[in-house]
Amino acid sequence: MRMWVNGELRAAEDARVSVLDHGLTVGDGVFETVKTVDGRPFALTRHLDRLARSARGLGLPAPDLDEVRRACAEVIDANPMPRGRLRITFTGGLSPLGSDRGDAGPGLVVALGEAGRRPDTTAVITVPWTRNERGALTGLKTTSYAENVVALARAHEHGASEALFANTAGQLCEGTGSNVFVVLDGQLHTPPVASGCLAGITRALTVEWTGAQETELPFDILERAEEIFLTSTLRDVQAVHRVDGRELPGGPGPVTAKAMRIFDERAGNDLDP
Repeated sequence: MRMWVNGELRAAEDARVSVLDHGLTVGDGVFETVKTVDGRPFALTRHLDRLARSARGLGLPAPDLDEVRRACAEVIDANPMPRGRLRITFTGGLSPLGSDRGDAGPGLVVALGEAGRRPDTTAVITVPWTRNERGALTGLKTTSYAENVVALARAHEHGASEALFANTAGQLCEGTGSNVFVVLDGQLHTPPVASGCLAGITRALTVEWTGAQETELPFDILERAEEIFLTSTLRDVQAVHRVDGRELPGGPGPVTAKAMRIFDERAGNDLDP
């Protein structure tokens, strides 16, 4: 396994960053996860645009996107695999201990790991913690992920693959690493970005390709929705068959199945939509 670390490709055993990197000490960094299929990244342009937006929102210097593309290409070429998880991490770089940033410049790490295809359906739970739709990091894909780690661990304890959050207003928001869609009266809805959810790349493509409506939804809509599905880079579109103790009937419902089919077809025809 070879990775890109701060300007060069290195073997995994030599791929190291300083213990004083601000991304490690205080979570001062942003990242993207990109699906690769047979050595080609999916929706890379959209992911790099969001990487730049997240960096700007965090006050980091603008990433050199040409360098990031070159790093991605070299890492993918160096690690051939049929389906992969490409991780791009951009940090505050070497800094003093504490919240102040240093002046050494940002750090860039690109790595690739194998990724299996997700099952068509999954179970989720709800958690009592909330997303802050007015927080300083709202809408940014940062490396400050400990809250998600805790929630996802609880999901796994309950036989689920994802945990869903409300926001502080009691509205449906998102999962730890996914966006959520619900079917009401045969119509497809997803929370708006104003709810505090991440503007997911797969979410945006699903909205564009299916005509889903962005709608403020109460958290308890999960108890009444006819169908529910998740979207994320590695899930694509994945049906939900259980929320907490509620079993949804059958496999992917008709609206979800159609969304899955549309996404697979459109994504297969254009790897950088």
